[in-house]
Amino acid sequence: MKAEIKKRESGCPVAFGLDTFGDRWSLLIIREILLRGKRTYSEFLAADEGIATNILVARLKHLEAEGILTKTRDPDNRRAFIYEMTQKGRDLAPILIEIIIWSGLYDDRPFALRGVLEKIKHDRQGFETELKSG
Repeated sequence: MKAEIKKRESGCPVAFGLDTFGDRWSLLIIREILLRGKRTYSEFLAADEGIATNILVARLKHLEAEGILTKTRDPDNRRAFIYEMTQKGRDLAPILIEIIIWSGLYDDRPFALRGVLEKIKHDRQGFETELKSG
């Protein structure tokens, strides 16, 4: 069963983006795939932020329904699934990069993605191309 895609009535591109990928957990799943190479439910569940199982299932279904992720059976474990970014999902790389840059400027706490931020500063275009190409 596919997750229901919310009808967008306002025509606002910001609302469209937020409806598609813009909640905290969806963005963290996208981060886990693009930046950390995670691909399975159990890997997402082990993320530092501690996502609840019901929320993780709902967000994975939503991202799949929106065409951001694909889900296939794990050939090594037929009970598990592998999640991968579609091109539509990979095209979110510049948005993720902007969030990292913005956070690097304004978050004064220890910064978990400092190494990523340095890569972006050194070669943003190359880093973005790498994320978008998979």
